[in-house]
Parts: sequence; structure tokens; C-alpha cells
Amino acid sequence: MKTAMASVIAAMSLSISLSIPIGAAYADNAPRLTDITTQNAVADYNAGNLVAARSEFRRAAQKGSRLAEFNYAMMLLNGEGGPADVQEGKKWLRRAADANMTHAQYVYGKMYDDGQFVEKDPAEAHRWFLRAANQGHVQAELALANQFLDGRGTARDNTQAFTWYKKAAEGGDMTAQYVAGSFYERGGDGVERNLNVARAYYAAAAAQGDPAAKLKYLQLSAELEQKKPQ
Repeated sequence: MKTAMASVIAAMSLSISLSIPIGAAYADNAPRLTDITTQNAVADYNAGNLVAARSEFRRAAQKGSRLAEFNYAMMLLNGEGGPADVQEGKKWLRRAADANMTHAQYVYGKMYDDGQFVEKDPAEAHRWFLRAANQGHVQAELALANQFLDGRGTARDNTQAFTWYKKAAEGGDMTAQYVAGSFYERGGDGVERNLNVARAYYAAAAAQGDPAAKLKYLQLSAELEQKKPQ
């Protein structure tokens, strides 16, 4: 199962980007923007005034805004609005993660999984992925599933991998939907083979633009049609 699954899981690079609650890209348990400093920082960042945004995020972070802590960390790591400062960026990212911001926990774990800005440590990554995934962070659920499938940072466990792929799939992740479909198509590892369920997961991934999932959906549709009583 591992070899087959590995072929459909794309490698994910650490995404260092601001977590500003504007648009569909924002999905986290971060609080609403209630302080004026963070509001101004968001507005300035979106307007391209990065120097001002960085200063405002810093001030809001020093007052304990975990959203500002995360965004200030990202600007420091990216060198936006001023020179990059990796050590300071890591410090503020850890603060946001410790403050239970799930996206910060995911990014902090990804940093260790990839060995970017820190020495690679899959076990440390696993710990942070698990914290975020247990709170419903979909990207963390997928990352955790990949670790269980590969035996990276934890013992290999295909049953646990499937559990987390299914959670991420139900959360709308396209890759997880395809992999969940593959588990149901093949069966095993505690998963009862069910082509109808597999087809539904492939359909969900196909609806998000996955061409491989569309092919699988069409193949299973044809196979199920042939099995219908004449």
C-alpha cells in the first residue's frame, strides 16, 4: 500500500506566507481582528506598505496578538519590510504556536519536517502536526497522514495514515480525497474495499481539478456499471 500511495502524494514545501484573514486562503483558529494595530497592519500589508505593516505587526505581537505574532514571524523569515531575521522569526513563530494558533503549529512543524531554518527533525514535526491536526487543521491532518504512511517521525502505521487522510479529505483537501479513494479502491489496512465510496472520493477530488482523480472516477464508474445486474 505504501508504494502505491507514495506515487500519488506530491511533496509539499514549507509555505511561508502571511496568515491574513482575507479571502479563501485564510483558514485557522486565529481570533478576529479586534485591535486597531493589527487592523492597520493588515491594511498596510495588502496595500504593499510592508515597512509600516512589519512595524505594526511587531507592536501588536508584543501586546500578545497571536495573529500578529505569526504574521510578524513570516515577515521576518521572508525578509519583507526589512532585512530577514531568521532567529527572531523562529522565536515569534514559536510564540504563536504556543498560543495555540493551529496554522502556526502546522508551519512550525513543517519547518522541522523540511529542515528549513532548523535542523531536520521529523519527530518534532510530528509533535506539532499532531497538535494542529487534533484541532482540525486540514493541512496538518494531511502532513500527519503522510508521516504515518512513510514512517517518518513516527512508526509506520497505515491504519493511522488512513484515519488522517480521511479527516483531511472530509475537510476538503484534494490530495487527501484522492488518497482516501485509493484506500477504498484497494481495501486492506483495516479498510473494507468499497468501490462506490472510492468513486465518491475520486469525484470530490476531480471536482477540484485533479485530472488523475477524474480518470479514476471514470474508470470506476465504468466498472460499477458493468457489475450492475442486466
